[in-house]
Amino acid sequence: MLTTTVIIVLAVLAVAGFGVSAWLTLRSKFDGTKVDNARERAETIVTQAEEEQRKLLLAAQEEVLKLRTEGESEVKEQRQELNRQEHRFFQREEQLERKTENLERLQDELSGKEAEVKQTLVEAEEIKGKQQEALESVAGLNVADARQIVVKRGEEEAQHDLSRRYYELEKEHKARADVNARNIITLAINRLATDVVSEATTSVVSLPNDEMKGRLIGREGRNIRTLEALTGVDVIIDDTPEVVTISCFDPVRREIARLALEKLISDGRIQPARIEDVVLRAQKDIEQTIWKAGEQATFDVGISGLDTELIRLLGHLKYRYSYGENVLKHSVEVALLSGMLAAEAGANVEVAKMGGLLHDIGKALTHEISGPHAEIGAEIAQKHGINYSSYRGILEHHDDEHETIESFLVASADAISASRPGARKESLELYVKRLKDLEQAAAGFSGVERVFAIQAGREVRVMVKPEDMDDAESASLARNIARKVEEDLVFPGQIKVTVIRETRNVEFAR
Repeated sequence: MLTTTVIIVLAVLAVAGFGVSAWLTLRSKFDGTKVDNARERAETIVTQAEEEQRKLLLAAQEEVLKLRTEGESEVKEQRQELNRQEHRFFQREEQLERKTENLERLQDELSGKEAEVKQTLVEAEEIKGKQQEALESVAGLNVADARQIVVKRGEEEAQHDLSRRYYELEKEHKARADVNARNIITLAINRLATDVVSEATTSVVSLPNDEMKGRLIGREGRNIRTLEALTGVDVIIDDTPEVVTISCFDPVRREIARLALEKLISDGRIQPARIEDVVLRAQKDIEQTIWKAGEQATFDVGISGLDTELIRLLGHLKYRYSYGENVLKHSVEVALLSGMLAAEAGANVEVAKMGGLLHDIGKALTHEISGPHAEIGAEIAQKHGINYSSYRGILEHHDDEHETIESFLVASADAISASRPGARKESLELYVKRLKDLEQAAAGFSGVERVFAIQAGREVRVMVKPEDMDDAESASLARNIARKVEEDLVFPGQIKVTVIRETRNVEFAR
């Protein structure tokens, strides 16, 4: 860069010198006297320019030499660095080649060992097959059968241990039971004397004559259709003389229809408008009757402060029957029994009464809400502010496990009330069928010798072969029979399962 600049400057000076010389030459034509002087000055300027040019050339040469020296030094250093890097690259390449050779050698060795292992495995499988065949021939079993036998034996041992543990725990808890429990139940039953005669719902309305059937049907059936639409029942008018049958799964609607029909028959004016008016009056009468029945139940038990909705649902039980037993009377009886048992056992009497009175309140809504009546009733009671212990009594009155003593007492009172002679009724055919089903359910287990259903189907006694099972297995059998009865049969209250195992040793002295 500097050399170029110097050359340009020298060229400019030379041009300037030549220009000055030319100018002086031109002027010499006009001024001859000044030519010599001009020539001298021009020569001086040229001499100075040449001198200046030599200096600049020397400076440029020195600068070029310096730059060349520096460039050569830098190139030398870069070449040395490149040599070092090249040397390192050569070393790494040699190392990679050595590692590659080692890896190839190891791979060859592994391939050889792998082939040896495969061959060894093949030989081992052959030896295993021969040994297995030998074992099967000696034992007379194949592998699947042997495995099944081992698994079955393990299951039997585990079941036996569990049965024995269950038997020991049950025996331990029974040993801790207090004899006063029987005394408490006996005293409570003796103190309470209630009407246990079962009532039957009626769905039949008597007519004064058969001509009334045609009036009830009306022109083109409009009267009977109006009545069925307003009450939600089915009115059955058949060839039975002077009788009309009302069919409905809801006892309250059935009772409304019955009252409405009786009023229409006694009044004699049967038409759609009149039917609507009579049905409305019957609904109001039934609502009033339901309310009074609920209040009377709380008064009989001695409970106050119940939510109005609970009282209304309690009154609905007046028209609900279970195995021929009126549910409202049964609830009042259970409440009184629960209170007496609580008083004897030192529990909370009010809590027990509350749980006993409301334990079946879910039956008032079981046709509207799906689920067990105990869960439905417990949810309704909790929603309307019932205390926790009474809530547990409602929820657990059909369970074996109880969280509170009042819950256990409610379940006991429920069983006592349902088992009273005459409390519930059913046909002879259904009774005999229920006993047979109970005996067949217990007789289906292995080791059972004889089965007897006693106490009107509330207990089943199972006689087992003592040589086929021990005491622990008999306890497990009782639990399995109870579970099968719960799953397969429908029964009121609870059924006691008793498994009897007896061993007799007989010797003769001669």
